[in-house]
Amino acid sequence: MTKGVLITGVSSGIGLAQARLFLEKGYQVFGVDQGADPQLPGDFHFLQRDLTLDLTPIFDWCPEVDVLCNTAGVLDDYKPLLEQSAQEIQEIFEINYVTPVELTRHYLTQMMEKKQGIIINMCSIASSLAGGGGHAYTSSKHALAGFTKQLALDYAEAGIQVFGIAPGAVKTGMTAADFEPGGLADWVASETPIKRWIEPKEVAEVSLFLASGKSSAMQGQLLTIDGGWSLK
Repeated sequence: MTKGVLITGVSSGIGLAQARLFLEKGYQVFGVDQGADPQLPGDFHFLQRDLTLDLTPIFDWCPEVDVLCNTAGVLDDYKPLLEQSAQEIQEIFEINYVTPVELTRHYLTQMMEKKQGIIINMCSIASSLAGGGGHAYTSSKHALAGFTKQLALDYAEAGIQVFGIAPGAVKTGMTAADFEPGGLADWVASETPIKRWIEPKEVAEVSLFLASGKSSAMQGQLLTIDGGWSLK
C-alpha cells in the first residue's frame, strides 16, 4: 500500500530534499509552501499556501496522511530580545510552533482512528542550545521540542510515533545569507567538528528512516544531525 506523506516548506531546502527522497522511495507526497511549485516527478501534489493563514484549505485538499513532516520554519536574523518587536516574535512562533501544532491536531485525529501514524517535527540544535538563532527562533524551537516530547508520551499507547530532528547548520535558501561575502559560512564550517555544513539530503535520509517503520521501538527522540556541533 502506498503511504502518503505531507511535507510543509516543500519548495526549497530540507522540505524539498525530503519530498525528492520520499518520491524516489515510492511514497505519495503532498507538499505545501508559500513559494513556487517545485514540480517534482512522481506521485506529487502541491498546494501553494501561506502557513500563517487559515489551514482549512490544506485539510480539505489533503484530508489524511500516514506521515506528517512539519518542516517549514523561519529564522530571526539572530536578533536579541531588545531588537525584536512583539509582532516579529509572534510571526516566528506562528510558523515554527503554532502551525505544526495545528497541523498535528488535525492529522492526529485521523491517525488515531487507524491506530497508526508518524509525526516528524523539524526542531533544531536551537531546541536545546542557545546561539543557534536569536531569542524568538531559539524559544520557538525549544517549544517545538517540548511539544514533540509531550505528544510522544501522550499518544505512544495509541500507536502514534512522534519524533524531532535537530539539524545544525544546513545549507539551504534559509541560510543563504551566511554564504554572502563576509557571511558566517566559513566560520560555521570551521567551528563544526566535521568541518562542513550539513546537506539537506542528509536530513531527509533521517526523515525517511523514521517514516519507514523500522524504528518502531523509538518514541519521542530528538535526533541531532549537526556534524558534532553540540558536542562542544
